[in-house]
Amino acid sequence: MSQDTRYVDPDEIDHNNSANESFQSVLQARLARRSILRGAIGSAATAVFGGITLSACGGGDDDEPAPLKPLEKLGFTAAAKSLADQVVVPAGYTASVIYALGDPLTATATAYKNDGSDADFENRAGDHHDGMEYYGLSADGKPDAKASARGLLVMNHEATSHNNNERASAFVHINGGTNTLPRPAAEVDREVPLHGVSVVEVRKNGAAFAYVKDSAFNRRITPLTPVTLSGLGAGSGLMKTKYSADGKTARGTLNNCGTGSTPWGTTLTGEENWSLYFTRGAADDAARGNDKSVASLKRYGRNQGAASRHGWETGGADDKYARWDISKKGASADGTDDYRNELNTFGYLVEIDPYSKTSAIKKRTSLGRFAHESAAFSKLVEGKPLAVYMGDDSRGEYIYTWVSAANWAAADANPTDRIATGDKYLDAGKLYVAKFNADGTGTWIELAIGNAVIKAATNYAFADQADVVVNARLAADAVGATKMDRPEWCASHPVTGEVYFTLTNNSHRKVQPKDDKEFGVDSANPRVYSDSYNGGAQGSPGNINGHIIRVAEVAGDAAATSFKWDVYLFGAEAGADKGLVNLSSLTEDQDMSSPDGLWFSRATGLCWIQTDDGAFTDKSNCMMLAGIPGSVGDGAKKTLDYTSKKVDTYIGKAPTADTLKRFLVGPRDCEITGCAETPDGKALFVNIQHPGETITSATVSDPAKYLSHWPGNAGYGAGGPNARPRSATIVITKPDGGVIGS
Repeated sequence: MSQDTRYVDPDEIDHNNSANESFQSVLQARLARRSILRGAIGSAATAVFGGITLSACGGGDDDEPAPLKPLEKLGFTAAAKSLADQVVVPAGYTASVIYALGDPLTATATAYKNDGSDADFENRAGDHHDGMEYYGLSADGKPDAKASARGLLVMNHEATSHNNNERASAFVHINGGTNTLPRPAAEVDREVPLHGVSVVEVRKNGAAFAYVKDSAFNRRITPLTPVTLSGLGAGSGLMKTKYSADGKTARGTLNNCGTGSTPWGTTLTGEENWSLYFTRGAADDAARGNDKSVASLKRYGRNQGAASRHGWETGGADDKYARWDISKKGASADGTDDYRNELNTFGYLVEIDPYSKTSAIKKRTSLGRFAHESAAFSKLVEGKPLAVYMGDDSRGEYIYTWVSAANWAAADANPTDRIATGDKYLDAGKLYVAKFNADGTGTWIELAIGNAVIKAATNYAFADQADVVVNARLAADAVGATKMDRPEWCASHPVTGEVYFTLTNNSHRKVQPKDDKEFGVDSANPRVYSDSYNGGAQGSPGNINGHIIRVAEVAGDAAATSFKWDVYLFGAEAGADKGLVNLSSLTEDQDMSSPDGLWFSRATGLCWIQTDDGAFTDKSNCMMLAGIPGSVGDGAKKTLDYTSKKVDTYIGKAPTADTLKRFLVGPRDCEITGCAETPDGKALFVNIQHPGETITSATVSDPAKYLSHWPGNAGYGAGGPNARPRSATIVITKPDGGVIGS
């Protein structure tokens, strides 16, 4: 995935031109028995299972499963690579579609026609299904962490399919939509609620799962839903807008990508490429008096004259359209008469209580503002702080951690008020950014106004700690954090507590960078090589296929300020040079490119790896692999010799046929993303995002031009074999009722 002219990934964004330095053995320990997996039983569970959902138990409607242990060997035959317009899973598994774009969420909403005439997306599934979490429900509808027959999926809807050169979301308009400005209000009103979050109930009926159309738990959270700003940024002058004069509230969440499940039973959803939805006037720098807000806007990708992704600001005079233009238009000194500060209200981890429609939705500003992917919690220890790990998904951006001021109390696994518990752990604490060293160690650097480097920063004049967290990228620049190859999802190993980060790719990584838009190789980002895109000509050298890095805190302490690291896997084609490219010695059953989604099973210990790729798609559609990883330091140091420069890196033990296999391949032109499972480990939920997204408004009326017709061609929903493609959630089970991966 590169900014090569043959392939443009709309999510591959870079704004970091700071001058910073660029930066397996089989699991032996067995997970605790089923009594711990049930959760909600106090400190024993929380000490072992960091991020597992521990919500209050209900009526205990599920049968007690047999004790589970981590898999020591993958028990399925690897799925073959595929270019077919279908979902491929191993023999002995079944994949069924259960919830797709446009599916109704209320008893009165009509069935989705999938012809571009549907509306009312506030009461339907949104588009681009992404990160998700599962929360159990007892038979009588109470929170139940062990329930596997009934539960809630909290699911992100990241974006909506549109051609890179067009504004309209072609598939949801009859004739593909209007791409000239102004955009019709009716089209804007249809597209905005395609974004955000779904909470949807799923139930098992016999051997099959289905979503519940009329569940009282179902709801949509969109870019217009009222939210509360919480933490250090709340009430700051940086947050004041025409909508919120006190800077304590805002509207909606946007471009939601990865998720994280808190130990107290809520979801954290990450706002990723939100800045692209806003426009700035061509003379806005001068209108702002070239004050420091200009530096902030540029660092977050909004230069003056920047066009918005969809042109929503042109829908009309109403305030709901005006907010997408962040130019300084008013005369006030504080921004309460326009939307010059609106961008500052996006870019956070947003906390949602899946069980409660009345609880506040809170943007946790203290955890920093950047292009958030997922959130991974540290292994919890009674009486010790907890940590939240995060990545900033743009080329050359950083890896962060948050350490709570409050010490973990096991009683908080079952709180009366889950959002209030979030206040306790996510509003007060310390924000850090990672520095990776060439010797396999690393340092967490605190981003604090008291840090002399930040206080004396020349790139931006920080006023206070609220300014630091709202402008976390600028603070990380100032302290010299390591620029990474697009940090995307992160996940914590449920036993070791080690944290894994996908580094999807970086076309701007070079051996010898020629300007400040390129990044030199370093130990943590060591590869530069040429490869073809979709079988075409060789592209410009870079880290084409990405890698997965992992860190181990010193002494396993979430509050440690130093760590060790190595690379768990390097993405590569099996036939690539093992000296410089295929450093993990991947075979035909394991090779992959551009790891993105990442998630650990609490039932089996498996590491699920999902791809969002454009470099390997001449050989296979995007895929998902299952891995049994070892631990940091189980491999060896390797020196990469680029003639003009040598780079030492640290590679984990090479996977075997028993410890890494391809498990799923998706339909054409899709991304595989989002992963959740039932507590018994017998049902795995996976999202298929934007199949056949490459379409123009001019050709949307001709199904023969679609790259994909999934899931209509699989028999789901309207349209049949000529259907417009839809993002959708599938559930994977074994007809024999077995545990996934075994």
